[in-house]
Amino acid sequence: MNDTPGWASPGSAASDGDNRGVSRPADPDDAPASKWSKDQPPAGQWSAPGTQAPGGQQAQGPGPDGPRWGGAPGPGQPRGGWGGGWGGPPQAAKPGVIPLRPLGVGEILDGAVSTMRAHWRTVLGISLTVAVITEIVVVLLQGLVLNSQGSTDALSDPNASVDELSRALGNSLVETGVVLLISLLGTFVVTALLTMVTSRAVLGKSVTSSEAWRDARPQLPRLLGLTFVLPLLAALVVGLCMVPGILISVTSGSDAGIALAMLGALAGAVLAVWLMVRFSLSSPALMLEKQSIRKSLGRSAKLVRGSWWRVFGIQLLAAILVNVMVSIIVIPFTFIAVALSGDGVSGFLGTGGGDVGWTFLIVSGIGSVIGSMLAFPITAGVTVLLYVDLRIRREALDLELVRAAGLSGPAADAPGAGPGS
Repeated sequence: MNDTPGWASPGSAASDGDNRGVSRPADPDDAPASKWSKDQPPAGQWSAPGTQAPGGQQAQGPGPDGPRWGGAPGPGQPRGGWGGGWGGPPQAAKPGVIPLRPLGVGEILDGAVSTMRAHWRTVLGISLTVAVITEIVVVLLQGLVLNSQGSTDALSDPNASVDELSRALGNSLVETGVVLLISLLGTFVVTALLTMVTSRAVLGKSVTSSEAWRDARPQLPRLLGLTFVLPLLAALVVGLCMVPGILISVTSGSDAGIALAMLGALAGAVLAVWLMVRFSLSSPALMLEKQSIRKSLGRSAKLVRGSWWRVFGIQLLAAILVNVMVSIIVIPFTFIAVALSGDGVSGFLGTGGGDVGWTFLIVSGIGSVIGSMLAFPITAGVTVLLYVDLRIRREALDLELVRAAGLSGPAADAPGAGPGS
């Protein structure tokens, strides 16, 4: 058994129809036939120990030294144990940030936060480095290149001509697209590294930034392709759904074509969201199972099948919590940047004319760095732990993880390993 982050080896997936590698309890039909005693109690007179049997006689229970049905051991009997005290199943092993059993929503969120807390040097070091580099590039582009392409004041000017509106809209789209592209590249790097960190944290093993980079490096080209494939697929779906309305609008010039295009965009957005959730676990599948782009997409689709709403709900909840946390950090920095930039609120809202100054870009960029540093680990952690949870539910991955963690079995004694921990 390999205890590296590649514990989810290709070809061992039960969702592909092959369960030969997963140890399962024998079916009741396969168990040896029970041999009943020749001496059976009279019919209708079998009662629980300690209750009144028919005829007013006390039913025979276990001896004075035997275990008691209430869960308390009899005299001379050891306390604890599942069979003797009937106290419930053994607790799941918890070598790392999550118990090795199917997870609840709170446990997935808590596991992501626990990973950041337990391995904060590595996690925050990676997130901070990527966030700083990304934000420096964005600030330099906005300050030196994007702001010099022309003002976007025409977008708020009711008297602007069509050419001015088109030029201002084009500049705005270019700026937004460049920022999104840089953010996408930053997300790609931090996702690759934090996936490795979280996979080790599940096993209770620490990893340095250099070790995470060494483990992730072979899959980086494929992950880069996957990072661009998913948003391009979403844009393609929305665009194809708008094509009928655009064609009608161009050929007939009627408003019905515009309305149909808007309706198509809405339908395409819904379909794109469905596809993004369906393929949302392709990144950990690619990194941890060493899969290709196509196989990782199929792997994610198989894992999410039948659990789409659950995966969507958990990811939506995580996104809301992360955005609230980031807003709490970024908004104060934005107001500080407005106050220090000298343009006041009118300059921030675009009513004072002129470009955004360096003071505003730098101060607001500091807030963005802090927000991203905290948001990256939670987002990546939730995705990886969702992947682990679904594999535990569908493929008994917990058995493999127990062996990879070097434990003797799923009932290993670990503090806080019970449900809900």
